[in-house]
Amino acid sequence: MAITKQYLKSKPVCKVTFAVPADAVNGAKAVNVVGEFNNWDASATALKKQKDGTFKGTLELEAGKEFQFRYLFDSAIWANETEADKFVPNGITSDENSVVVL
Repeated sequence: MAITKQYLKSKPVCKVTFAVPADAVNGAKAVNVVGEFNNWDASATALKKQKDGTFKGTLELEAGKEFQFRYLFDSAIWANETEADKFVPNGITSDENSVVVL
């Protein structure tokens, strides 16, 4: 999995691209990125399946902040970003949330 960041010079925003490779989705038909930036709405941010099977999507997030998030496969299986900037306890279960630091 991967996160890429592109900071905009014109405003305090960072374009963050979330990518989940085909071999990491375990046959999932849909992948969503769910986090603080979309109020943990499981259906708000669907990643688009690419020709190579990777799921990818880009969000504009406020620079200078941190956002917790996780991936949701087929509305049933939660997964973390292996290349997240850090991980924090999610406070609900024993799982952790991924964090992107901008």
